[in-house]
Amino acid sequence: MSVYNKIIKDKIPQHIAIIMDGNGRWAREKGKNRFSGHIQGVKSVNTVVKTAIKLKIKYLTLFTFSKENWARPKKEVTMLMDLFISTIENNTNHFLKNEIKILTIGNIEDLPKTCQKLLQDIIEKTKKNTKMTLVLALSYSGRSEIIHAINMIIKNQKKNHIITEKLVNNHLQTSEIPDPELLIRTSGEKRISNFLLWQIAYAELYFSEKKWPDFDAEELYMAIFEYQKRERRFGKTTEQIENEKF
Repeated sequence: MSVYNKIIKDKIPQHIAIIMDGNGRWAREKGKNRFSGHIQGVKSVNTVVKTAIKLKIKYLTLFTFSKENWARPKKEVTMLMDLFISTIENNTNHFLKNEIKILTIGNIEDLPKTCQKLLQDIIEKTKKNTKMTLVLALSYSGRSEIIHAINMIIKNQKKNHIITEKLVNNHLQTSEIPDPELLIRTSGEKRISNFLLWQIAYAELYFSEKKWPDFDAEELYMAIFEYQKRERRFGKTTEQIENEKF
């Protein structure tokens, strides 16, 4: 019996973030080149997006390409950018038909001009879609995002202005969407890898042993099922702590 039948349908996380890991190792284990792992990984992305729509998940954030990934061999990076372009182009009608809004976070200006133009176009075409928001983290670094937010606060705020959690949150690239309730990482790795460091402060973590190309709908159901079994606890914000002093 599928785990899907055990899921409480009215307690689905509103926002799920995923660190998609293991493409290269998956390919190596099968005696294939690394890029075949990335191609198979795209199929897993399509499966997860379709499953998220089925589950009526409102926000799905995918760690698509980290800032650190630029250190990979130039040929691999070029092939990844080409794969990204073709994937967006091939799925544009799917985004429109299923009312998926596309957003991006990260240093998009690091990407090739063709990628930047493609992203601008797809963001514009889907901006009125409301069924689900798909957030693509590209050339993304959690530390860089926080540093940029602090610098913007320093630049824009008045002298001696108190920095609060709300103020920082408002200057992050994710300021218009809720924080993830569930963070999934694949391939058996148990680390955050500089992803959404601020936003996942109270997210539940699920570490899947499956490599990303093998990640399927059933594994997403399992992650949600495990999430629903946990008792979520939240700490106090700095504002709450300060208010308790008076």
